[in-house]
Amino acid sequence: MKYVDEFRDRGKADALVAEIDKLVSTIDIAARRPIHIMEVCGGHTHSIFRYGVEGMLPKEIQLIHGPGCPVCVLPMGRVDDCIAIAEHANVIFTTFGDAMRVPGSRKSLSQARADGADVRMVYSPMDALTLARNNPDREVVFFGLGFETTMPSTALTVLQAESEGIANFSVFCNHITIVPTIKAILDSPDVHIDGFLGPGHVSMVIGTAPYEFIAQYYRKPLVVAGFEPLDVLQSIWMVLKQIREQRADVENQYARVVQGTGNVAALQAISRVYELRPFFEWRGLGSIDHSGVRIRDEYARFDTERKFAIPNVRIADPKSCQCGEVLKGVIKPWQCKLFGSACTPETPLGALMVSSEGACAAYHQYGGFKKQAGAA
Repeated sequence: MKYVDEFRDRGKADALVAEIDKLVSTIDIAARRPIHIMEVCGGHTHSIFRYGVEGMLPKEIQLIHGPGCPVCVLPMGRVDDCIAIAEHANVIFTTFGDAMRVPGSRKSLSQARADGADVRMVYSPMDALTLARNNPDREVVFFGLGFETTMPSTALTVLQAESEGIANFSVFCNHITIVPTIKAILDSPDVHIDGFLGPGHVSMVIGTAPYEFIAQYYRKPLVVAGFEPLDVLQSIWMVLKQIREQRADVENQYARVVQGTGNVAALQAISRVYELRPFFEWRGLGSIDHSGVRIRDEYARFDTERKFAIPNVRIADPKSCQCGEVLKGVIKPWQCKLFGSACTPETPLGALMVSSEGACAAYHQYGGFKKQAGAA
């Protein structure tokens, strides 16, 4: 296949769905309960709803929307830290657009900007470095956020700042790692997963080898999936085929982009600039060992947490907010008591309704909650 339309061909999709139907009918557990397949990445969740993939699948398959949205798993206390930094008089605080409206305990970054803080949306960390270069009398902070997908660009920007001797640039590092997250889900007693659709963008950087423990230790199949509808359907079929054959392997459907060894240059940049934190807090999942990174001592002058006094206070989510249960796949977004009423994209109470990759935003945007609520 060469063109994107080929990955959205309805005839091929129908053929794949027919094969999935046929395969499900031969799997014993499907007669007793739904087969639970988690798509880890928020990008997959939006593709599933945008193209109506979930509605094409047989009722025996239940898709569970995982925690692969970095904005969604950002704890409220870290948002408060961002605002505390941004409210320094001499700071230009830069961030990706998704993080602007994530609520902290008092306000969001967008509200802090309305209150006078110099908060600016950028499209890359290099944009933030340009601001630092052009404003030598101001401290420019970049909000480093995301899984391994965005880690390399932040790392390379730090290296560029070092090579140019730009001293007024730093990173508030909130980058997180995907593998410990999946392990935490598998270890959770209230979650049952039969197989995984592995994240495509993260795997483009780290490769497929880091997932081997999922197959070898937990005996769960994982298929690294692309983001087009035919990618998702084929990946679901591949997971089901493993279940039918009682196998647990790591397979790569997204081979046109993902290599087994990952991106060597990107991994070298990550290794050079970051080291693992002993633990990191996640919204809805709590503290997970070695699930985040921090800037190494060699680049301490580019570490915002060493430049500024940061509150670093843990803040519990509102009791009425059920983001944690949604992130772990315990409930669907539309089952949250606040979904679509007190919590909407215009007035979000939780990060899952804000981010372009959030499960709640996907349900709300594409109307999946109407179908589900009507069937309840």
